[in-house]
Amino acid sequence: MTTVIHKTPEQLREQRDRLLAEVRMSYEELRDRAEVYSLSMDELDVWHTIEGIDYLLDGDSRGDVKARRAGDDVRR
Repeated sequence: MTTVIHKTPEQLREQRDRLLAEVRMSYEELRDRAEVYSLSMDELDVWHTIEGIDYLLDGDSRGDVKARRAGDDVRR
């Protein structure tokens, strides 16, 4: 039997913030270090989890959800 976990968008954003706090990095720092393969295994796990959260929140795991939304507001 498959287990399904239900979380609200707010709970996902809170989890995302907690994960970044755990690794003591901003999203940008974590992303930049991931791009040059300089993350520990724990940090890499956090990076992959954040990519998944971003996908769930915005349908795209290739960037910061908040930054993309801010950019969308500017273009409108």
